[in-house]
Amino acid sequence: MSKPSRLQAVLACKCPRCRQGEVFTHPAYHLAKFDDMHEQCPVCGMYYEVEVGFFWGAMYISYGFSVGIVLAVGVLLYYLAHDPPIWVYLTTVATIVFLFTPQLFRYARIMLLHYFSGVNFDPTYPRR
Repeated sequence: MSKPSRLQAVLACKCPRCRQGEVFTHPAYHLAKFDDMHEQCPVCGMYYEVEVGFFWGAMYISYGFSVGIVLAVGVLLYYLAHDPPIWVYLTTVATIVFLFTPQLFRYARIMLLHYFSGVNFDPTYPRR
């Protein structure tokens, strides 16, 4: 069985070391617990919080996602809705960001884990 690529592991919210273990305990649409994470990978045992306060950095990534949404929605509304009033921009952006908050939260943390934690894929995990 081949291991998923880094992009596949990011999209599936998998562990950066073994690319098999789940990072989050519940699905994103379980709104009461969308942010609950395993303390360590259930497959290889890697601790996800590689240092104290590590996930504070995910706020910057989430901010980048939000800026991207604002820009994309703004351009789309400008061209497709022929520059509607400002309240349309604000309402549309706020609604989209609100609806995608669980995914933005998760992908910010996953990207931080995969690209900025210093943890590399190790195909020998899980060791049997």
